[in-house]
Amino acid sequence: MRNKKEFSIDIAGKKLTLEISELAEQANAAVLAKYGETVVLATVVMGRRDADIDYMPLKVDYEERFYASGKIIGSRYVRREGKASEEAVLAGRLVDRTIRPLFNDRMRREIQVVMTVLQIDEENDPEFVGLIGASTALLISDIPWNGPVAGVRIASWQDGFKINPDNSYVAANLPIFDAFVSGSKDRINMIELGGLDAREEDVISGFKKAQEAVNQLVDFQERIRKEIGKEKAVVALAEPDPELVAAVTSFIDGKLEAAVYHPTKMEQQSEIGKLKTALNLHVKETFEDQGKKVNWKAVDFLFEDAINDLVHKNVLEHERRPDGRKLDELRPLDAEVGLFSRTHGSSLFRRGNTQALAVTTLAAPGAEQLIETMETNGKRRFMLHYNFPPFSVGEIGNFRGPGRREIGHGNLARKSLERLIPSKEEFPYTIRVVSEIMSSNGSSSQATICAASLSMMDAGVPLKKLVAGVAMGLMMSDVTNYKVLTDIQGPEDHHGDMDLKIAGTVDGVTGMQMDVKVDGLTIEILEKAFAQTRKARLEILKVLSATLPEPRKELSPFVPAIQQLRIPVEKIGLLIGPGGKTINGLVEKYSLSGIDVEEDGGVFVSGTDHAKVAAAATAIAALTREFKVGDVVEGNIVKILEFGAIVDLGGGKDGMIHVSELRNGFVKNVEDVVKLGDFVRAKVISSEDGKVRLSIKQLAES
Repeated sequence: MRNKKEFSIDIAGKKLTLEISELAEQANAAVLAKYGETVVLATVVMGRRDADIDYMPLKVDYEERFYASGKIIGSRYVRREGKASEEAVLAGRLVDRTIRPLFNDRMRREIQVVMTVLQIDEENDPEFVGLIGASTALLISDIPWNGPVAGVRIASWQDGFKINPDNSYVAANLPIFDAFVSGSKDRINMIELGGLDAREEDVISGFKKAQEAVNQLVDFQERIRKEIGKEKAVVALAEPDPELVAAVTSFIDGKLEAAVYHPTKMEQQSEIGKLKTALNLHVKETFEDQGKKVNWKAVDFLFEDAINDLVHKNVLEHERRPDGRKLDELRPLDAEVGLFSRTHGSSLFRRGNTQALAVTTLAAPGAEQLIETMETNGKRRFMLHYNFPPFSVGEIGNFRGPGRREIGHGNLARKSLERLIPSKEEFPYTIRVVSEIMSSNGSSSQATICAASLSMMDAGVPLKKLVAGVAMGLMMSDVTNYKVLTDIQGPEDHHGDMDLKIAGTVDGVTGMQMDVKVDGLTIEILEKAFAQTRKARLEILKVLSATLPEPRKELSPFVPAIQQLRIPVEKIGLLIGPGGKTINGLVEKYSLSGIDVEEDGGVFVSGTDHAKVAAAATAIAALTREFKVGDVVEGNIVKILEFGAIVDLGGGKDGMIHVSELRNGFVKNVEDVVKLGDFVRAKVISSEDGKVRLSIKQLAES
């Protein structure tokens, strides 16, 4: 029997339990966190020696286990967990972005935080559980860290807010916005939000509610630390040689400002590069040529630190930005659409030196992305993928598929746009947008949102409204002395204290993401940033609207034609046929791209030939039609009998007209009224057991 201590607290009407025992006893600390029936093991480990690097080496891993949800999934031949899913990457990023600012960035000791999902229920997301577990494990361990932190999910409806709402409730009642907010006591340092036209003041009110819950969880962890927390280890911090500090400082004094302050990134990089080259030569002559060893990583650190101090000082004291803009001024904006003739939709959005090229592809419903993860099974009809090639920042690099950055930025853009996508009934296409970053100087994810909006409208997607995004920055010395910057770039992005990305329409917020490099921000700072953001967003939306005010009325001729219809659910088997024989035969006969059949009887016929798509849809309607008494039908006479005539009703079905139903009065011979091949219209007078009886006489009388 394990020796264990349990600590519990009620959050949003549910019990949160943190268990500390011998489980994972070789880690610096381990916490088993339980909420509802979701269970996550959080472990933290610190290396035994400092690494020879110039950054704080923190690694955060979120490990999915399929058994947690009672599933055996994977490929046919590999039935085990492999590469992390996008959902796992995003969950890991969420925790990483919350805990990282609270480490001293001069630490060089490797630290790894691992959250392993052991059990999951349908109602409670493991991100909340994993974050509280990771924070508590760091807090009670001997690893130096300035926590604790916590985070909660908060969603908004017309009748108010809910903390950690059940997933089923959110699915059944789409909220105005749905966010995860995390931070420390009275400070917010990480936000993820998606929604539809959420008012800024309502979002801020929601953050206040979330902060109250975060404070409660922080106090809860502090009580645990006081009872079982270990004494923190003494870890050396990177301290450059004072002689080297003096040499670097004296050399760049009076030269740095002239190198950093330029209107474009290319000029800035060129001048900074020249100064850095001169500095390195000076350090070499001063130290290496005199037989002294030089820590070149320390030289890099000191140079970047000097830029950081300069940029902060000029913004805070003089409201001076590196490219000369006012604090609330956007960079020059430009947009164009219809760049390519054969793609379905395209656009290029430029903001200063940042360029996003977005291309939209439309396909049949069968092209939807199938999603099978530990948490969900389903389909994704709208996909947005973000690519960040090395040439976009003037570098040489490898193309190895999406990394954490690409997945995170693509997810933010998709989340900011998906509530504006028309329903499948309105627009039956699967939609994929790919954003290629052609040049980057800050805020490429928000440029992606702008370009994607225009690209979809250029493709004829009836987007409900245009969406624009902008990144806001912050320079602060403390919470009473700060400046909010609109549309950050270059040194403001790299050395700033906040990266707040907000996307939305003319009516409100649709997406948001925030990271900070300080301990956290107050609600008052966020309110100031929100007000400044709305002004910028409306300016960008004017440019987008002037470029393409509404979706194209006509789709590209290269877009597959789609015709949708609905058949009775009990007729689905008839359409598919034994072994798919019927449906495959229709695809071949009409040269279709495909026929997609949904569980509710929705049928989507797609192909490149519009006429053949229409003919196939007609054939399917005929095949699956249910004839009701009173229906009027038409077709050719295909057989003459002594007692009546057979009418071809299409779809392999026929109906019989008895001789007494051909016309009023006595009919001696059927062929006195109709002949083989005649086209007739008749009324259904009976439909039982698949046999349809018709009447020309009763149709004439009605």
